[in-house]
Amino acid sequence: MPIRADDLTPTIAPHDPNPKKPRITLPPLACDSHFHVFGPHKKFPYAPDRPFTPTDAPKEDLFRLHRLLGFERGVFVQSTCHGSDHAALVDLLATGQGRYRGVALLEPTTPPAEVERLDQAGVRGARLHFYFAHGGTPMPREQLRQVIALVEPYGWHIAIHCGGNGVVELYEFIRSINAPVVIDHIARIDIGEGRNGKAFSTLRRLLDTGNVWVKLSGTDRITKQKYPYADAVPFARDLAAHAPERIVWGTDWPHPNHKAVPNDGDLVDLIAEIAPDERTRRLMLVDNPAKLFGF
Repeated sequence: MPIRADDLTPTIAPHDPNPKKPRITLPPLACDSHFHVFGPHKKFPYAPDRPFTPTDAPKEDLFRLHRLLGFERGVFVQSTCHGSDHAALVDLLATGQGRYRGVALLEPTTPPAEVERLDQAGVRGARLHFYFAHGGTPMPREQLRQVIALVEPYGWHIAIHCGGNGVVELYEFIRSINAPVVIDHIARIDIGEGRNGKAFSTLRRLLDTGNVWVKLSGTDRITKQKYPYADAVPFARDLAAHAPERIVWGTDWPHPNHKAVPNDGDLVDLIAEIAPDERTRRLMLVDNPAKLFGF
């Protein structure tokens, strides 16, 4: 159920205020390819029909985190708590002076002039939701295709947020998209099925098409264990070895709707486990994001 418009009591856990400095050093121009910024709500109000209310996580906190972790670039993914109001996103892109890109949440009725404005601001993708932690349903396919058509003139990628067996159910739909497709958070698969399970096998098949990319963020979301997520990291490492030219990585800061909010320094240190060799790590953090997001 949506949160009342006047209820600003946070409904999700806050991010870790004291992230560790990672043991590993990231390459120059490393990109955090998936993060959110929330509010501050007094300046950037949350959507009245939002499915959750976050603790404010403003751009200043994000910039401070990136300096600590070693990221020089990043991609702001619009959250459902801000809905289709992209004011906070555009504000961050302007402050970032070319170091950041954005992913928007659009409606079929979004005016083309608004898409053009977002493109000029630095938005390079549109996110389609098929996974809802607090209720809600996906748009009908016809409306999803209208959103895709809206951004096609700008060459944006289409981000897919699904979970469980969703990547299997969406296989034909994803294959029908002509734009580059980016699947968030390792498709939030059930790792209990193993690396030969249908969802993970389907994800590898999609990577083999050459038009699909995957974010190796989210080992902390698909794990069934505590850090260092020894059950989940092998899935990310498998994909990194399988298609190193079509992987990116992100913190997912400030980790909305998370049952056990991780420390971001710990997450960065897992990059060494996901991409042990220098070439793959540079592709994942520098070269692939530059190509995909237009840096």
